[in-house]
Amino acid sequence: MDDADLTHDAFLGGRLRLWQPRRGYRAGVDPVFLAAATPARPGQSLLDLGCGTGAAALCAGTRVPGLILAGLERQPDYATLAARNAAENGIAMDVVTGDLTEMPAALRQRQFDHVIANPPYFDRSASLSAADTGREAALGEDTPLALWVQAAARRCAPGGTVTFIHRVERLPDLLTAFAAHLGSLELKPLIPRTGRESQLFLLRGRKGGRARFRLHHGLIVHRGAVHEGDRADYTETAGAILRSAAEFDFSFSS
Repeated sequence: MDDADLTHDAFLGGRLRLWQPRRGYRAGVDPVFLAAATPARPGQSLLDLGCGTGAAALCAGTRVPGLILAGLERQPDYATLAARNAAENGIAMDVVTGDLTEMPAALRQRQFDHVIANPPYFDRSASLSAADTGREAALGEDTPLALWVQAAARRCAPGGTVTFIHRVERLPDLLTAFAAHLGSLELKPLIPRTGRESQLFLLRGRKGGRARFRLHHGLIVHRGAVHEGDRADYTETAGAILRSAAEFDFSFSS
């Protein structure tokens, strides 16, 4: 992609800047929440399945210096942007081009302390495809969720975590897949505003975990019942995550 076809966007209050396609898939707040919800510590390793331009992994690497990062992306143009974004932000990240259903040897031989994923949200048997091929590959599901979870669990080291973000209508499918491979499951709903239904959730499991299932209080993302004016209205907790690279402790509620 030529620079004229890209935008250079600020994340985490300007701590991170990412090149993204002007018309393809563009990262929003979802990968930022995903990265913040990963309980990573310096010196640990993290794999982002379907890393796109690197938003989630690089947000995690910005928050946790010394994190060993890797990303798998099947679209070569996006993988190239992820590698460029890592280099220009001074964050080491191995970006591998390939499909999770045919895991490249470079990743198949490794295990990670944390595996994260922001899989395509939409079942195209019940929705319309995007016109842009890059956007469609990121949003339209053609690899079953169960295979995403299976691949994540295989790459996760014993005692490590797997964290996904997804839409609420896919929660039954994702819970079933997580329960087949992981334990100590924790669910955190994301609620747009007070009084609104949850649209997204974060689900985290641990390889070999045996703790009981936990349903946490939902995080309210925006203040007030409606958006008023051309200004950000994030709640204190959401704002700290999105602007200040705060860790997303699942016990936070507002």
